[in-house]
Amino acid sequence: MNFTLDPTRHAAPQVLEALRTAIVSLELAPGQLLDRAELAQSFGVSQTPVRDALIRLGEEGLVLIRAQATTQVSRIDVPAAREAHVLRRAVELEIARLLAAAPDPAVLQALRAQLAVQNTLAAAKNYPAFIAADKEFHRLMYVAAGLPRLWTVVTRMSGHVDRLRLLHVPADGKAASIMGGHEAIVQAIEAGDAAAAEQAVREHLTGTLASVDEIHRRHPEFLIMA
Repeated sequence: MNFTLDPTRHAAPQVLEALRTAIVSLELAPGQLLDRAELAQSFGVSQTPVRDALIRLGEEGLVLIRAQATTQVSRIDVPAAREAHVLRRAVELEIARLLAAAPDPAVLQALRAQLAVQNTLAAAKNYPAFIAADKEFHRLMYVAAGLPRLWTVVTRMSGHVDRLRLLHVPADGKAASIMGGHEAIVQAIEAGDAAAAEQAVREHLTGTLASVDEIHRRHPEFLIMA
């Protein structure tokens, strides 16, 4: 792996974000061994920012660090994914209610523009970029509701869910289902129907975890079920 860091920014946060992105995108697969010296060489930095990034990722449950032994990308922890999902659902139900209480044309335009981006990416079967666009759709909702810091909290807890989603999106009809869920959310907000917006969010966020057994059958080596 080779990374290019921005020399005008501190290296440590860039290393952290690059490694997190590589793990969540499955570029670094569950179970893959990580060598601190090799990573430092790839980033063109000392081992200190790499070590610090791995510690942070360990706190997030995305890597396993064994003292005096190996460091590896964690397998996808389904119980942890369920916990993160409960948090995200609770927050986004409230966000949907807030946005539907006072529909903002500019917000609706931004959400529809993001839907158009997703449609293009789905047609190209560019699933990593599709997932990134999916996350951007939701981030826009947090920002519109005045809760951008909660997006940071939810994102930091969602690494296991994000990896499950990336394994699930290529399944027949999943990308279309995601876009249909987004469309239902936008329509309910536009109509000012808080109950419908909450229901649309609830239905939208059930798909991946409801299919975890199917994902496990296809990728048993990647998942920890209990």
